[in-house]
Amino acid sequence: MALTGTRLEVDLTALAHNFQYLKSKIPEDTLFMSVVKANAYGHGVVPVAQKLQELGTDYFAVAYVEEGVVLRDAGITKPILVLHAQQHTLQTCIDRCLEPVIYSVEMLEAFIAFAKANSQKSYPIHLEFNTGMNRLGIDPNDVPKCIELLNGTAVVKVRGLQSHLAASEDLNERDFTMGQIKSFEHLSNQFEELLGYKCLRHTDNTSGILNYNDGHYNMVRSGIGLYGYGNDLKFDADLRPIGSLKSNISQIRHIKKGESVSYNRSHIAETDMDYAVIPLGHGDGINRIYGYGKSSVRVNGKWAPALGIICMDMFMIDITGIDCKIGDEVVLFDKDHPARDMAEKAGTISYELLTGIQNRVPRYYMG
Repeated sequence: MALTGTRLEVDLTALAHNFQYLKSKIPEDTLFMSVVKANAYGHGVVPVAQKLQELGTDYFAVAYVEEGVVLRDAGITKPILVLHAQQHTLQTCIDRCLEPVIYSVEMLEAFIAFAKANSQKSYPIHLEFNTGMNRLGIDPNDVPKCIELLNGTAVVKVRGLQSHLAASEDLNERDFTMGQIKSFEHLSNQFEELLGYKCLRHTDNTSGILNYNDGHYNMVRSGIGLYGYGNDLKFDADLRPIGSLKSNISQIRHIKKGESVSYNRSHIAETDMDYAVIPLGHGDGINRIYGYGKSSVRVNGKWAPALGIICMDMFMIDITGIDCKIGDEVVLFDKDHPARDMAEKAGTISYELLTGIQNRVPRYYMG
């Protein structure tokens, strides 16, 4: 049955291709962590995670504990890392067997207290070092205090050491990135020596996997690459975007020169013209930045630019000279014209467009 209406079509066969491609770029004994935060970058976390577990991913990563709970409730059994665990969610973290990233002395003290109160032994945690991203992370001068806390308890055990590369996609920043990798290696060596045991090490993200073999270590983390984007056209050629955002024409109208379209008369017709109404808007994640002709959609193979302001539930497109009718399909992005192209024309990035697609847009899964 042909699909109609507004929807995001998700190709799980393309997801499998991307997973295998990225796996081929790392050593066989290096573990692979699939990042499925933000609803699997907008594609629907449960079906995507189920497919990745079937494919053999070693780990999952989410941003918040609540996302990890969704995965556990869906039957995901692989280890789940929580990248931005917070103190008010630590009890749930333990209850659902999630592995928190500890990024400060205060967080380490808090989690040890929760683990002790729950009679835990060797509960797995990961420590994040700040090597230049200057976001979350333990600073080098806090290492001695962390070691003191860890050596003074048996309720937690460090399973992983990590950092986050700030510019791995920008080869003009290679010296900075190599500096981050070397700093991470120094801190990791120091930590393992003081702890007396080896840990998982992971710092490479998708661009790190593709650009920096020195950062592979024994685990890598990939997010955007799984969904078909490599932050570089040379890598995008080997990856397959898994999402296609489509809708249909709900009305066709005609206006004369000088008449206006959308709020605030934001488009004034320069000539007599035909336009169509599309049932998608900023309430669905197609934000106002895509209006005023900054984005175009395809109708029966022809490009039709957006007119004026994007409304909450709909936007209008110029179909002058395009042979189309009510109900015809409209394609915002797909594997041939990916979300990256649409996002860049509006001055943003594919991450923002994809993760902004709201839950009222139905997802359909192929493969």
